[in-house]
Amino acid sequence: MSEDMVNLTIDGQNVQVKAGSTILEAAREAGIDIPTLCFLKEINEVGDCRMCLVEVEGRRGFATSCIQKVEEGMVVHTNSKDVLEARRVVLDLIISNHVRDCLTCVRSGNCELQELAKKMNMTDIEFQGSMPLHKIDDVSPSIERDFNKCILCRRCVATCKKVQGVGAIDCINRGFDSCVSTVDNKSLNDVNCTFCGQCIEACPTGALREKQTINEVWDKLQDPDTYVVVQTAPAVRVALRRRIWNGYWNKCNR
Repeated sequence: MSEDMVNLTIDGQNVQVKAGSTILEAAREAGIDIPTLCFLKEINEVGDCRMCLVEVEGRRGFATSCIQKVEEGMVVHTNSKDVLEARRVVLDLIISNHVRDCLTCVRSGNCELQELAKKMNMTDIEFQGSMPLHKIDDVSPSIERDFNKCILCRRCVATCKKVQGVGAIDCINRGFDSCVSTVDNKSLNDVNCTFCGQCIEACPTGALREKQTINEVWDKLQDPDTYVVVQTAPAVRVALRRRIWNGYWNKCNR
């Protein structure tokens, strides 16, 4: 055995991975599914959501697989009765503090929280927590922020800091009042947000979304007194120009 490799058993399957790997990485290499919500590889590996809990033989309690490093001879169970029940309780608590307007949500059908609830057959919520009542931030020209749908996974925070290098948002307050916001809880329009939209890509729910102007566009298209001019974005123009040039070049060289 190479000194750089570690052998362990996951759900009865022998797995060999590089030393320093996490249980989650080892499980994924073996094709074993462990649910996650807050995890983003190399960006947000903090174990906040606790959805990736697993059982390690010989250890008390559960291990958070996205941050727990593998060890030689480790025996892991990802789907035992106790593990599945613990995950259901965690998900129940997350949903209990989440606005459930899925039918009208922009992320309906493309929401990681919704998909996980379906996968775990969550048909009822045992814990009826107090619902957050936060004002929707729709002042900026590009992004709408609805903290009532936030699950505090911090993926947007990590992406803004580590990927974009901006740091326009962070977690503020404590306990039940904790939320992802800006300095002095200002609008995104009034801080150093560049409206790049990477936080929207990172968000697993509908807490962050692009501002929609579809209705306004339809109104203009149907207005007989309005002249509509369509212009493609620069990146699209470059792609079209390159495609046309390549077609012309190939034609000339036949």
